[in-house]
Amino acid sequence: MMRIRVIVAAALLVAAGPALAKEIVTVVEHADTDAVVDIGVKDDSAGDVLTFANPVFDAANKTQVGTDQGYCIRTVVGKAWECVWTLSLKDGQLTVEGPFLDAGDSVLAITGGTGKYAGARGQMKLHYRNPKGTEFDFRYELE
Repeated sequence: MMRIRVIVAAALLVAAGPALAKEIVTVVEHADTDAVVDIGVKDDSAGDVLTFANPVFDAANKTQVGTDQGYCIRTVVGKAWECVWTLSLKDGQLTVEGPFLDAGDSVLAITGGTGKYAGARGQMKLHYRNPKGTEFDFRYELE
């Protein structure tokens, strides 16, 4: 009987799906410093490097709450980059890694953190705020 209860409990956990985020951190990035270094073939080509060190604002996009900095490597010309960056806030840092799409939203993995965010895991949803790509919503969903 005990074995059946354990199996049923395990099945319920699997059926419930992924855990809900324990904390949500939402910021707005102003892509003020983005710079592409052309590597290899002239113009947009695989291997080009995008670097940045930008201010980030609260969810209302009114008050600067920190900065982010990182880099991306062009993987698919005209479509995608693979990125790594660090978000620095008053209480600590969060690091992410994953795709940045030229058009449309993407999801990156939260790979760690410091301070209040030490050992952080989860995902970060990136959303374009405008077609020019000068502002982005970053929604860090911490598990």
